[in-house]
Amino acid sequence: MLVLTRRANESIVIGDDITVTILAVTPSGVRVGIDAPRDKRINRAEIVIAVSDANQEAVQASSDESAESQLLGVLGRAGVTS
Repeated sequence: MLVLTRRANESIVIGDDITVTILAVTPSGVRVGIDAPRDKRINRAEIVIAVSDANQEAVQASSDESAESQLLGVLGRAGVTS
């Protein structure tokens, strides 16, 4: 891990197309601005972890159901009746 010290209004350039700028430093936190191409995903780590955990729980829950009950659930949500 590269560790750098930056002050407000100072930037870090990553590659040719990403710039991270420290906007403000306050007692409650640091405001960071990220300038990157639209095709680059930028997410907070806690969001990525929460989504990953939710996906794992969904996979576990679906593996606990039978294939038939899963299909019936999908068909029911789609408004298909037998």
